[in-house]
This record gives sequence, structure tokens and C-alpha cells, in this order.
Amino acid sequence: MPLKILPAFLLLLPLGEIAGFVLVGRALGLWPTLALVMLSFIFGMALLKRQGIGILRRMSAEGRTGAMPGRELLRPAMLVIASLLLIVPGFITDILAILIFIPAVRDLAWKYISRRFVVVGQPKGFSGSSQRSDRGSPDIKVVDLDEEDYRRTSDGKSPWSGKNLGE
Repeated sequence: MPLKILPAFLLLLPLGEIAGFVLVGRALGLWPTLALVMLSFIFGMALLKRQGIGILRRMSAEGRTGAMPGRELLRPAMLVIASLLLIVPGFITDILAILIFIPAVRDLAWKYISRRFVVVGQPKGFSGSSQRSDRGSPDIKVVDLDEEDYRRTSDGKSPWSGKNLGE
């Protein structure tokens, strides 16, 4: 969602939810409307407890390895989102949550989300299986500096400017 739309969305969603309360309350009455809100809250809490935070841990673990989270993680992640939407009081968020339960909607979400995943590779020399030299230390160049080595000179320049560190 573009950042410019966010303030309008944050203002219009509560207004839409209030209008939804009025319309449903007028059609069903006060107590059935409150019962629907409470039922959606309870169902959302139960669903969130059932899905748990395990899905978020799995997604984080796959992200750390550099693998793109696949479709098998999308379904539980979307159910976590749906459960959070059910917890929020209101009928618009409940309708959005119910839409997420439909497999075709989840497939559309996957098509939209999968194009926006960016997997960033690890830089050379910092892989989990780094090769070791004969001395047992990683085969990477390390520059060990003392305090006087990294202080700037009186003219404000780095003492290393103009020097070739690759030698």
C-alpha cells in the first residue's frame, strides 16, 4: 500500500466499521450484532492459538537461509492474518478474513506476493562453510588496527586514504 494512502485508510476503515455496525445492528438488533462480534473475536483467538507463532518462526528460518518462503508457508501465514482480522472488531475486517479462507483468493495473493519477494544472496567469503587456511583461521583478509591507526589526521583525512589495502 503506498504511504500516501495510509492516512486515508486509517481514517476510513474505522468509519466503515462504524457504518457496518449501524447497518447490521439495524437489520439484526443490538444483541445479535454484539454476539456476532464476540463470536468472530473468539474464533479469531482460537485460530491464532491453533496456528501459533510457529509459522512466523518457520518463515524467519527460511528467510535466514536465503530460501524464498513457498506456497506451503503461505496458507498458514494467511490464516494468521485472517485470525488477526477476525480479532479486530468490525464487519469489514471480518469479511476480509472470510475472503482469505477462500483458496482462490489465497492463490491470487500468492501471485501478487511471490513477484515481490527479493532473496538477497550472501556476500562472498561469509558463507556458512568458509574454507580454512593451513593456520586454521578463515581464508579472509583481516586488517587489525590500533587506536592511532584509525584516527583521522590533523587535516581531517583518514590515514589510510590513498593507500592500497589489498597488498
